[in-house]
Amino acid sequence: MGIGTSLFLIAAGAILRFAVTDEVSGIELSTVGLILMIVGVLGLIISLFLLMAPRRQETVVTRDRYVDPPPPRR
Repeated sequence: MGIGTSLFLIAAGAILRFAVTDEVSGIELSTVGLILMIVGVLGLIISLFLLMAPRRQETVVTRDRYVDPPPPRR
Protein backbone atom coordinates (compact mmCIF):
# COMPACT_ATOMS: atom_id res chain seq x y z
CA MET A 1 0.00 0.00 0.00
CA GLY A 2 1.42 3.33 -0.98
CA ILE A 3 1.16 6.77 0.53
CA GLY A 4 -1.63 7.80 -1.84
CA THR A 5 -3.73 4.76 -1.02
CA SER A 6 -3.23 5.36 2.69
CA LEU A 7 -4.33 8.98 2.38
CA PHE A 8 -7.37 7.89 0.38
CA LEU A 9 -8.36 5.38 3.08
CA ILE A 10 -7.96 8.01 5.80
CA ALA A 11 -10.10 10.49 3.88
CA ALA A 12 -12.81 7.94 3.03
CA GLY A 13 -12.86 6.74 6.63
CA ALA A 14 -13.16 10.28 7.96
CA ILE A 15 -16.05 10.98 5.61
CA LEU A 16 -17.87 7.84 6.74
CA ARG A 17 -17.11 8.50 10.41
CA PHE A 18 -17.95 12.19 10.67
CA ALA A 19 -19.98 13.30 7.65
CA VAL A 20 -22.38 10.49 6.78
CA THR A 21 -25.56 10.44 8.82
CA ASP A 22 -27.46 7.81 6.87
CA GLU A 23 -28.15 4.42 8.33
CA VAL A 24 -27.70 1.06 6.65
CA SER A 25 -29.26 -1.99 8.26
CA GLY A 26 -26.65 -4.39 9.51
CA ILE A 27 -23.71 -2.02 8.99
CA GLU A 28 -22.52 0.70 11.32
CA LEU A 29 -20.99 3.27 8.97
CA SER A 30 -19.12 5.12 11.69
CA THR A 31 -17.38 1.88 12.69
CA VAL A 32 -16.47 1.16 9.07
CA GLY A 33 -15.07 4.69 8.83
CA LEU A 34 -13.01 4.21 11.97
CA ILE A 35 -11.61 0.93 10.65
CA LEU A 36 -10.68 2.56 7.34
CA MET A 37 -8.93 5.41 9.13
CA ILE A 38 -6.94 3.00 11.32
CA VAL A 39 -5.89 0.90 8.33
CA GLY A 40 -4.93 4.06 6.43
CA VAL A 41 -2.83 5.39 9.30
CA LEU A 42 -1.06 2.04 9.71
CA GLY A 43 -0.39 1.88 5.96
CA LEU A 44 0.93 5.44 6.00
CA ILE A 45 3.29 4.70 8.89
CA ILE A 46 4.60 1.56 7.20
CA SER A 47 5.01 3.34 3.85
CA LEU A 48 6.91 6.23 5.42
CA PHE A 49 9.08 3.82 7.42
CA LEU A 50 10.00 1.89 4.28
CA LEU A 51 10.62 5.12 2.38
CA MET A 52 13.02 6.44 5.03
CA ALA A 53 14.85 3.16 5.62
CA PRO A 54 18.36 3.05 4.19
CA ARG A 55 18.57 0.95 1.10
CA ARG A 56 21.34 -1.49 0.57
CA GLN A 57 22.88 -1.42 -2.83
CA GLU A 58 24.83 -4.47 -3.73
CA THR A 59 27.29 -3.90 -6.50
CA VAL A 60 28.43 -6.91 -8.44
CA VAL A 61 31.59 -6.37 -10.42
CA THR A 62 32.24 -8.86 -13.15
CA ARG A 63 35.46 -8.74 -15.08
CA ASP A 64 35.79 -10.76 -18.21
CA ARG A 65 39.21 -11.23 -19.59
CA TYR A 66 39.84 -12.32 -23.09
CA VAL A 67 43.23 -13.86 -23.65
CA ASP A 68 44.46 -14.09 -27.20
CA PRO A 69 45.35 -17.63 -28.14
CA PRO A 70 49.05 -18.24 -28.65
CA PRO A 71 50.28 -17.94 -32.22
CA PRO A 72 50.49 -21.22 -34.14
CA ARG A 73 53.79 -23.02 -34.10
CA ARG A 74 55.70 -23.35 -37.32
